[in-house]
Amino acid sequence: MKRVWVGMSGGIDSSAAAWVLKQQGYAPEGVTLQLLDGAESDANDARLMAQTLNIPHCVLDYRSWFFETVMQNFADTYLAGDTPNPCLVCNKMVKFGKLLDDALAAGAEAVATGHYVQREQASDGRWLLKKAVDTTKDQSYVLYSLTQHQLSHSLFPLGGMTKAEIRRLAEENGWVTAHKSDSQDICFVPDGDYVEFLERTFQIKRQTGDFLNANGECIGKHTGMIGYTIGQRKGLGVAFGEPRYVTAKDAANNTVTLGKHDELFSLGLVADDVNWILFDELKEPLRVTAKTRYSQKEAAATVEPFGDSRMRVVFDEPQRALTTGQAVVLYQGDYVVGGGTIRGAQ
Repeated sequence: MKRVWVGMSGGIDSSAAAWVLKQQGYAPEGVTLQLLDGAESDANDARLMAQTLNIPHCVLDYRSWFFETVMQNFADTYLAGDTPNPCLVCNKMVKFGKLLDDALAAGAEAVATGHYVQREQASDGRWLLKKAVDTTKDQSYVLYSLTQHQLSHSLFPLGGMTKAEIRRLAEENGWVTAHKSDSQDICFVPDGDYVEFLERTFQIKRQTGDFLNANGECIGKHTGMIGYTIGQRKGLGVAFGEPRYVTAKDAANNTVTLGKHDELFSLGLVADDVNWILFDELKEPLRVTAKTRYSQKEAAATVEPFGDSRMRVVFDEPQRALTTGQAVVLYQGDYVVGGGTIRGAQ
């Protein structure tokens, strides 16, 4: 019987993942990661669920690792003028990074999570990442960075189920997690005020600077570059008689460029830190669909090589607010081709 470490957050999805694995004949062991101070209630829910399912459970203290790899990256990315996606970093460095390493070292064969995504092995042995059956909950976007090694030791028991089925399963069995709502916010910024978080946790202070127009002319003063993101309209603190949007940020010169709505649109982008899932290397242009935000609809595009560990994505139609620091994820049908970190619009 295969030992599997199940990341149990205390929520309904990870509880269901453990239940499904046990039904499938695995030997699941619940593991709750302590990433922050003051998360005892979620750990208690996970422990109660493990008792209900009659499986082992433990809590691993990953607070230092989480701070160094996820929270520090969050701050560094904002200081660089980009917009971070901490969930992507957490999946890469924590859940399928350190946790997987620790699981394998302890003799487990895989790590399982409650992500809504499917894993499939091709005839040549390559592991593929596929959208979930429940497309409204599909989380393939946040898992594009998984390597072949990580995919080979990962299980996603909920990929073939719908959220409604999971809710019904939890209610029928009277689980303590049955009526818990899904987490929507960044776990370490639950109130959404990331600027206050950066100031409090990293002692990052806002520095005023210039608002520029497309010609590089000063048209006002901003209150601190970290408080703005590409595409932002509200909260600029200045008025121009017509809508203005953040179209660019320059960390080196502490400037924020504002423009009209049509200036937000670009036909292409360059991305680095690329990870390919469908193949090892992109050697020639390839037709794909692409999304540059988790909740965004895919858009038709062509991806082409652009030097070492980089790619260029050219869209059929201009795309709005392509944001440096965010991920672009590529698909062919239901399969993830790969993805990377956006470094600039073109």
